[in-house]
Amino acid sequence: MEQFTTLTAKMVSIPTENIDTDQIIPARFLKVTDKNGLGENLFFDWRYHADGSHKEDFILNTEQGRQAKILVAGDNFGCGSSREHAPWAIMGYGFQAVISTSFADIFRNNSLKLGLLPVIVDEETHYQLMSLIEEEPDTEIIIDLADQTLQLPDGRKVKFPIDNFSKNCILNGVDQLGYLHQHASKVEAHEAVNPHRVNTLAGSST
Repeated sequence: MEQFTTLTAKMVSIPTENIDTDQIIPARFLKVTDKNGLGENLFFDWRYHADGSHKEDFILNTEQGRQAKILVAGDNFGCGSSREHAPWAIMGYGFQAVISTSFADIFRNNSLKLGLLPVIVDEETHYQLMSLIEEEPDTEIIIDLADQTLQLPDGRKVKFPIDNFSKNCILNGVDQLGYLHQHASKVEAHEAVNPHRVNTLAGSST
């Protein structure tokens, strides 16, 4: 997992509400076990014509889209199936954070485990971000994970929620397994001073 501390970046918006994971990465691309290349299939059915050519007017196919590191999405983003391929594809395209007024729980949890930062904001802030993208496409905002704030160009800072465990993992660039490895010595020390447990599953002799 890549370390995420502070991000200063441009944004693009896909304001559609209830975007599900099959729209983010269609099911026919789920056969792979390697995340490499998934970014090319992000929003595939919205992004490409039937012959495979790019839809030039779709935001991710524009220079603005290619420069952005933050996606501002509509409400209830990531609903549908639980596929990890959805945050993989978003990260593979180049996004490091997604901002919305709400996320589907499974998508949000998968994103946090993989290092994609889901930022929940209120409706007023969300509207302001959408307006900025439309009026001033080169606008940059600052996301500070340590402070859990999103800073707008006018200087206003907006707090966003994240649980402490996920926050610490992303700040340090470690996944859940990496976190356990960091504490391997403590686990070994605990095992060394505690007696072996009784194996209740083993058969007993009479």
